[in-house]
Amino acid sequence: MVGKAKLLKVYVGENERHKNKPLYQYLVHWLKEQGIIGVTVLRGIEGYGEDKILRSARLLELSSDLPIILEIVDTEEKINSIVPEVSKLVPKGLVYTVNIEVHKGSSLDGITPS
Repeated sequence: MVGKAKLLKVYVGENERHKNKPLYQYLVHWLKEQGIIGVTVLRGIEGYGEDKILRSARLLELSSDLPIILEIVDTEEKINSIVPEVSKLVPKGLVYTVNIEVHKGSSLDGITPS
């Protein structure tokens, strides 16, 4: 099915924690409980944030706090409903949304056709 959806992207540090769990893991489980269609977690190999501290996965400069990116896809309504809580859970980092066009995805029945 082709249709419009929304992508929520969340950038956090690998070492950030919530309730004694890595924050990204907590978010994945929380998003599943909210009935979100899909979430993918990506680990960055190099990057920096507002603090301008460069973190890298290069062998000689191995960082234990690499960037973690969560890509969250669902309907615009569903994404808009979770953004306030996700923003509260992320103490520092980046949280943003983008309107997207879905070209394939069998579990995306709630997506509005273009």
